[in-house]
Amino acid sequence: MRYDAIIIGGGHNGLVTAWYLARAGQKVHICEARAIVGGACVTEAFAPGFRNSSASYTVSLLQERVMADMRLADHGLRIVPRPLGNFLPLAGDYLKIGAGQTQAEVARFSARDAAALPAYEARLERLADQLRRLALMIPPGRGLKGLAALAVQGWPLTGLDVAEQRDLLALFTRSAREFLDGWFESDPIKAVLGFDSIVGHFASPGTPGSAYVLLHHVFGQTNGVKGAWGHAIGGMGAITQAMAKACAAAGVSIGLEQPVASVNIAGGRACGVTLADGRVLEARVVASNVGPALLFGRLVDRAALPADFARAMDGYATGSGTFRMNVALSKLPDFAVLPGPGDHHGAGIIMAPSLDYMDRAYTDAKANGWSRAPIVEMLIPSTLDDTLAPPGAHVASLFCQQFAPILPDGQSWDAVRETVADLIIDTVTAHAPNFKASIIARQIHSPLDLERKFGLVGGDIFHGRMSLDQLWAARPVLGHGDHRMPIPGLYLCGSGAHPGGGVTGAPGHNAARAILRDRRFARLRV
Repeated sequence: MRYDAIIIGGGHNGLVTAWYLARAGQKVHICEARAIVGGACVTEAFAPGFRNSSASYTVSLLQERVMADMRLADHGLRIVPRPLGNFLPLAGDYLKIGAGQTQAEVARFSARDAAALPAYEARLERLADQLRRLALMIPPGRGLKGLAALAVQGWPLTGLDVAEQRDLLALFTRSAREFLDGWFESDPIKAVLGFDSIVGHFASPGTPGSAYVLLHHVFGQTNGVKGAWGHAIGGMGAITQAMAKACAAAGVSIGLEQPVASVNIAGGRACGVTLADGRVLEARVVASNVGPALLFGRLVDRAALPADFARAMDGYATGSGTFRMNVALSKLPDFAVLPGPGDHHGAGIIMAPSLDYMDRAYTDAKANGWSRAPIVEMLIPSTLDDTLAPPGAHVASLFCQQFAPILPDGQSWDAVRETVADLIIDTVTAHAPNFKASIIARQIHSPLDLERKFGLVGGDIFHGRMSLDQLWAARPVLGHGDHRMPIPGLYLCGSGAHPGGGVTGAPGHNAARAILRDRRFARLRV
């Protein structure tokens, strides 16, 4: 079978690329290894009557243009906002962020910090607008076209005043701790804001460059509200199910249980794929939604790559330090510092009281494989969505950070995953004493599980480290940030391309634009 384009991987970005290509009249096929479309953006049952988002777990970064173009709402997608942004339980106290309460809440810990907060938020919002502007642009590549793109994309930065330019430089180069210490003095607000700097980032808030990861997580929006987070009714799989419906309506074919064994190359060009069962599918274009480490480490013959590119990919950094769990609960967690039901149950509940705590968690994980006092964010989506659990019961997502992709001393994640899961449960129970006793069932995804199940090398939820040397025009490597890989006809359309990780749809959108531009130029040459 011959296609205009084959997409490797049916995750959300692969679906986005496929849809835009099909809308332009291309014959497109998606090869998805699993029996369900959606990649890491799926909803699955994990106990009788209970289902939840399996890996990705919350909405903010999904591009509104992508949602509108694909008419995802018409295909059943509904996103609701969180009633409260974040809840930080502390020893004998707590901090709430959002719902108009933030400044008053912060003032309980520091009047100076409360006064500084509006200026901080305005500054970060101004800088986040630069990321929003760049998110749906193809980064500069090589040659004169690359220089032209650099000028076009970089010129608006001159509109920032000097203080804003300094902060932008600091966000790309300095640690989250340094950046936040320049604004605030109290631990709770720095913990809530600093948490974003280590999400999907196996590093400390004191690691240089971690401030950018903080910024990356605030450039999204929910239902038109900038920086807000929300929940997709039906779980994150509702997003990719709506995308799959849009693709089907556009004529895209989706092959499930079609793992790709290799990218085929003939005459120096990508010309299709060979499936694990030996079948060969031909195409003029191959777009990879799997990460660069998987694509170039397992699917592309190294001999077909330029030596400098192969060497650069040898140094491509992966491993987000993430351990992901879902639990089925007979009742809501009851927090010692704020008993009873409330808006905090609909928030992102962060169990990491200070940047020092986060530092220790990272240091411990580096030395021992996992932190004995891990960082945990809990969401309870069933408080907003009654389709996920039986009446009166709940599901909770546990996003846990500082777990080494590769354990020291020859240890295996298979041998310790249950022990580590117990530790995470105990960490939550220390804040909500009824939590452990209310657990009916649990689903565990160690870094190794994330790699096996979703193809995330090193368990990296972002398809590669979000550091200055792997961002924008340098994602995955400098010279190939424009989605065009060194083998003609081979493109990168997943989170290993600009603008990086999260459920955004932006890499898929931009890759489709690059492919269609090249197809138009090819036709003109013919």
